[in-house]
Amino acid sequence: MILLTLLKYFCAMLRIAIQKSGRLHDESAALLKECGLRFAGADRKLVATVDNFALEILYLRDDDIPQYVADGVADIGIVGENVLYESQINAELKLKLGFGKCRLSLAIKKDTVYDGIKYFDQKNVATSYPNLLAKWATNNSLTIKIHQISGSVEIAPGLGLSDAICDLVSSGSTLISNGLKEAEVILKSEAVLIAHKALNADKQEIFDKLIFRINSVLKAGKHKYILLNAPEKAKNDIINILPGMKSPTIVPLAQEGWCSIHTVIEEDRFWEIIEKLKNAGAEGILVVPIEKMIL
Repeated sequence: MILLTLLKYFCAMLRIAIQKSGRLHDESAALLKECGLRFAGADRKLVATVDNFALEILYLRDDDIPQYVADGVADIGIVGENVLYESQINAELKLKLGFGKCRLSLAIKKDTVYDGIKYFDQKNVATSYPNLLAKWATNNSLTIKIHQISGSVEIAPGLGLSDAICDLVSSGSTLISNGLKEAEVILKSEAVLIAHKALNADKQEIFDKLIFRINSVLKAGKHKYILLNAPEKAKNDIINILPGMKSPTIVPLAQEGWCSIHTVIEEDRFWEIIEKLKNAGAEGILVVPIEKMIL
């Protein structure tokens, strides 16, 4: 144990910052664990060392992560795009991670007649994202009176504090419960991996290995492995339907005149392809999730 501790001290170590708590914490931690990393949770800890990879995890407030990465306290971080762009901090966006999807939107009272973005000219808008809102207003030649609020933005119109709000929206249920409706989307956001702009060679090497693992997990999540039985006479038609990674695997079955076909398809096209396969004569179609995908 002492030797392992000394080796970690003298070896290069990459530091990643993730949310200590909040909407991105669970999925950020799950992604790292899917990459095969073993580490302790955030309970009562600010720092956790990964047991089987040269990585330390810093558990931080979401809003602090871009600054920690820009300053080099953390080498990389997982944060929402909305937080990164609002911070206006000089950190490099390396990879979009596909979870934590939401949108930064302008919302107004549900009974308001909305006839386009000119509605917001000269209006009072409450928000926790003054920089993003100001940039959007400038890009659209609008003058907006921005009232910065740190929390519970959605109650501002009902209290007479503003004409509208600019806030994050996922399902829209919070807007509805506060008598509001979505009017304009300013930014579509998701979790992203950011990095300090000057990683040294040793840390860059560790980062490249981590990126390789993350990409393998993300690609697997976007694809499905399918197995199906098909009559030999329909084999060529089915192969032409399948958009496999290269070419499908074909295995003869014990029943004469039949074969089993295996391949990988993109999840986005799953139902479209399955319907075509059935129409072409495929039977016994099995769909299996992929844990990792190495190309």
